[in-house]
Amino acid sequence: MTEKGIEMTEMGNGYQNSVTSNPRKKTEDNQMSKKTILKNVVVVSFGFLFLFTSFQSLSNLQSSLNKEDGLGTGGLSIVYGALVVSCMFFPAFIVGKFGCKWTVALSMICYIVYMAANFYAVWGTMAVASIIVGLGAAPLWSAKCTYLTQTAVWYAKQTGATEDDVINRFFGFFFMVFQTSQVWGNLISSTVFSQRPENITEPTDAELELCGSVFDPTVSSINNTNLARPPIEKVYIVCGIYIACGCVAFLIIVGLLDRIQLDKDKDIPEEDRRLSPKLLIATFRHWWDSPYQKLLMPLTIYSGIEQAFITGDYTKSYISCTLGIWNVGYVMICYGVVDAICSFTFGRLVQYVGHIPFFILAFLVHGGTLIALLIWKPNPDQLYLFYIFAALWGMGDAVIQTQINALYGTLFTKKPEAAFANYKLLESFGFIVAFSYSNYLYTSTKLYIALGCLVSGMVLYTIVELIHRRKRSREY
Repeated sequence: MTEKGIEMTEMGNGYQNSVTSNPRKKTEDNQMSKKTILKNVVVVSFGFLFLFTSFQSLSNLQSSLNKEDGLGTGGLSIVYGALVVSCMFFPAFIVGKFGCKWTVALSMICYIVYMAANFYAVWGTMAVASIIVGLGAAPLWSAKCTYLTQTAVWYAKQTGATEDDVINRFFGFFFMVFQTSQVWGNLISSTVFSQRPENITEPTDAELELCGSVFDPTVSSINNTNLARPPIEKVYIVCGIYIACGCVAFLIIVGLLDRIQLDKDKDIPEEDRRLSPKLLIATFRHWWDSPYQKLLMPLTIYSGIEQAFITGDYTKSYISCTLGIWNVGYVMICYGVVDAICSFTFGRLVQYVGHIPFFILAFLVHGGTLIALLIWKPNPDQLYLFYIFAALWGMGDAVIQTQINALYGTLFTKKPEAAFANYKLLESFGFIVAFSYSNYLYTSTKLYIALGCLVSGMVLYTIVELIHRRKRSREY
């Protein structure tokens, strides 16, 4: 699951309700002034900006930078496997134990460990680091979400604004800052790798013929000079810059973020602060009892597969293979910018036109792009097409991420925690599967798998809409 997906999921997991449900108004709630609250929102946003400037960009490079024995994508698969476990058990316990500030700070150390492991990228170091960052991801985003929501509640009380309005404004500012991490991180990697190594020759036409949908990860990487690992000193420079950004993020949180006590902590019994399998049990019970949840499985899994494809396969099979690893960052900047703009825009337009037009748009954009990528023979002379396909993928991803979360929130209002836990589980399953087969299947096979999940997911989503509309009509 991408961090954006985790973020939106945690918002649906009841954190907002948990901090806004206490009707009592005590003076200690408002001890933090409006100026201090706004300062903390800025601190959180820029802390995450520095951290994910490093992590997201390093993830984009894994399939090309650590391609031997499937190390890069295999490590990412482990990350999402550990994330599933973490989501089911750790967030509430760790936030309750350490508080929001120190949960964020300690979780950031997990990310720094992963970045440091890339200095000596072998299975022994990367597997352990991937587990660590996967376990730290869920508490990190849960604590951040809880912190912003609680401070928004306090700010609303002081200003007289509605809580929903302030919460949306705080998270809107956070995402505005956070989404630029794709730009800065990829700009760093592309700048460092920008100069083509002198000992690397231009790939031949025969080698370029093996790029794109016909790319075979078990053979093609042996011959194509574009896929050669950059000089080790440049790899060290990139990893060093990324670690420095992660350390800056840690220092920002530790030095500038104020500690808070959540309203809900005053009423939580001590036994509810312990590790518990309650969410895990509720997750599978909800899946078993809900027809909607079963029907949405393929589309939810596709949301993980499509993100894994753009990160692990498009970057390697098309960009690195044809243009070289030094161009990955530039193309992914285009993807990130379009994704961020469309996420912001679509999230506000949905209240006027509903979910269906956007899901149709995602089906057409991603379906058309998948078919085009199956047919297209990538060529260095067609540089603009690499950016166009990345932009189209970002547009479709914006719909998938925002609208599936919104759809879950609409359909499962009575059991949001269990429903969004299913969302996390199924999307992470898509990531795990896609990264697992990344180094063994032709790219064309991966495209067919993604297209099959997209088509079946949209068909079953249509059934969900028909059933839900008929049910609402009867109730009306």
